[in-house]
Amino acid sequence: MAYTPNGLARAAVRFKPAAFVGTFVALMMASLIVAACGILLETGLRASVPTERYAGAPVVAAADQSVRFVTGSGDSRSESVTPLPDRARIDNSLVAEAASAPGARTAVADVTFPVRSGDKAVTAHGWGSTAFTGEKLASGRAPGPGEVVLAAPGASVGERTTLTTAQGPRDFRVSGTVAAGEGAATAWFADSEAVRLSGHPGKIDAIAVLPKAGVSADTLKSQVAHAVGGKADVHTGDDRSAAEGSALAYAKEMLTGLGGSFGGIAALTAVFTAAGTVALSVGQRAREYALLRAIGTTPRQIRRTIATETLLVAPLAGAVGVLPGIALARWWFGQLKEKGAIPEAVDLSISFIPLVTAVGVALLTALGAGYMAARRPSRIKPGQALSEASVERAGLGWIRTPLGIAAAAGGAVFAGFAASNTGDDAANAALGVVMLFMLAVALLGPLVARGCATLFGLPLRGAGASASLAAANSRSNSRRMASAITPIVLAMAFSSVLVFMHTSEERVAADQQRAGITADHIVSSDQGLAPGAVREAAAADGVTSAVGLLKTSVLVPVGSGGDRWLASASTQGITGSAADLAEVQDLKVETGALKLGKGEIAVDASLARSAHVGTGDRLALRLPDGTKASPKIVATYGRGLGLSQVTMPAADVKQHVTSAFATEIWTRGGSAKSLSGLGTLTDREGYATARSMDGELNAWANTTMAAVLGGFAAIAAVNTLVMTVLDRRRELGTLRLIGSTRRQVLRMVRWEALIVAVAGIVLGSGIALATLVPMMKGLTGESPYIPPLVYGSFVAAILAMGLAAATIPARAALRSR
Repeated sequence: MAYTPNGLARAAVRFKPAAFVGTFVALMMASLIVAACGILLETGLRASVPTERYAGAPVVAAADQSVRFVTGSGDSRSESVTPLPDRARIDNSLVAEAASAPGARTAVADVTFPVRSGDKAVTAHGWGSTAFTGEKLASGRAPGPGEVVLAAPGASVGERTTLTTAQGPRDFRVSGTVAAGEGAATAWFADSEAVRLSGHPGKIDAIAVLPKAGVSADTLKSQVAHAVGGKADVHTGDDRSAAEGSALAYAKEMLTGLGGSFGGIAALTAVFTAAGTVALSVGQRAREYALLRAIGTTPRQIRRTIATETLLVAPLAGAVGVLPGIALARWWFGQLKEKGAIPEAVDLSISFIPLVTAVGVALLTALGAGYMAARRPSRIKPGQALSEASVERAGLGWIRTPLGIAAAAGGAVFAGFAASNTGDDAANAALGVVMLFMLAVALLGPLVARGCATLFGLPLRGAGASASLAAANSRSNSRRMASAITPIVLAMAFSSVLVFMHTSEERVAADQQRAGITADHIVSSDQGLAPGAVREAAAADGVTSAVGLLKTSVLVPVGSGGDRWLASASTQGITGSAADLAEVQDLKVETGALKLGKGEIAVDASLARSAHVGTGDRLALRLPDGTKASPKIVATYGRGLGLSQVTMPAADVKQHVTSAFATEIWTRGGSAKSLSGLGTLTDREGYATARSMDGELNAWANTTMAAVLGGFAAIAAVNTLVMTVLDRRRELGTLRLIGSTRRQVLRMVRWEALIVAVAGIVLGSGIALATLVPMMKGLTGESPYIPPLVYGSFVAAILAMGLAAATIPARAALRSR
């Protein structure tokens, strides 16, 4: 009967399904990870939200709400796009240019800014915006100079009302009212007055352009774009939501970061682990392939058989993995939306692209791994096949060995580079450490496993027959041991880096807060504090110092050479003197003097190192609305992570944020009674606790990524351990035949599992430390903080997982003997 590889492959899968279960699980998990991350990436690329404020304006002209940062030139030129911390604005003069477009009926300048009515927040606009938002007067008339239209309960035409703007309190006459809705109170001023009161002289948020009869939105868009001459972006359709703020841009950046950056690492890890499992499955059937070679089967027929087995298993495994991948992406997306990182109107995008990609990745991984694993059994001489299959091959391949040595050397070089640098340069270099060392462990797995078996097996030689036999088995079957160690190392290394990176930053921030907050009382308000609140606080009984803080962020160029980008830096705009600031905050000044004048800033020392600047230099940064600025650095300090990374006069930042109201007032002295009327009052301990909640999203994201990646690696480790134990049924049966008791055999298996788990824990911990130490030194200047209970839980979980994954199938195998 002719040899038929396809028939043999189908028979192998049909009559020996247990041999393919491990491969199926590994490929299914790889497909799950790729599908979930691919869906998040696609959602980030496609994300859009329905237009809200500008729904009634077919064409909207506005500034780009992201900043483009270009580095290098020519072939080395690169561009990064970063969402702005606050709204970017355009010149008011563009309104006339947009109105001159042939198809434009009218062009309306739109501004939105906060004002206060007593202790209540009011949203203010120009009255002209009602042409596209649709509000109608319930009574009275449109506002003129010194007048306002209100949509607030109890408002009546003709009365006087006091509204506090960025310029201070001012009386207005109510000229009209609009029916109050369910949202916050709203005020409309005359258009010219609204631009002046917004605190951004000569600047507006956007221009809403309404068409003449019969003019389409696309036609009007091209006309307006020509009229403004590239001084503003012109939007139509759902693209108009980009003019309403940067929330969508931030959501897109987060989703593409999760799906792209983390997804790339997760996908590579999944593919790498799945490939190892496929190779292990092929290697476990070495005797079968040796027998086929001995009876005259050609190398091509062996490879064809393995390829057919892959085609029978991989597509189904990939398809099965897609469904839980969709579920994981939905859960992840829902959690991000609940935590406010993604606007409610954004929907999860699921198309065939990431799903087909996930199945294709599973198939290509299996084919590639199967081909590589089949190279030796298909090429060996038929006469040597059976003899070589009876024992494990000792040497490493001529391809894996040099690559593994190169990866280990590269990891050492990256670790040294990270240790000798600071800031983001050190952090970026440290990320390469974990990847290269993981690659080295996988490529040099048998050699590493043999060394671990020798080292950890030494104490077992005098611990009885079972322990001694376990040590000997581990040394002589290093390839089998390596296949189980690798996913454990992966789980321990990646989970530790992701979790302990956050615990280290959180610990340093908390320590800096405790040491840096010297204020006795902190007054805050989500709606912003009145402009005169700082003076009132300073005049309160017992207060010796009072400083107003306007909290925002700026964008600072960091990195080295052509690898530079804009990083967001927390910023505090100061209202008050430097002497008063020193009374309420101990920033731990390292260089220079904290005397802030116009055009001067102080920055965190770590940020200064990342930006490669120092005291006396000018820092080319972007203010919250994207405006370029080059303030002079007058001081650097050491507690920016716990307080603020940038400190500057509030006057330099007020015109570049939507709300110019101070968000906090820090005082030295005083009493709760004298300050309680200004806003929400906390002491230094209460403020530190509240501030620590700001990192909740980052902590959750890191923990979730660690759980996804570590969970996948853990399942892969369990899968591999089960495969190796079940493959040893004949060996375990032989031990029973020569007189070993079931308890002795199980004890031997437990000792072997313990060697594997301990080796994986030690190697994974070493790789994590090699990554975390330089990373944290660069980011925080401190050593990493590893909570003992968290690390202990990782160790306990791996030990329990390893013992269970080896013992349970061993018990099942021994029952049949």
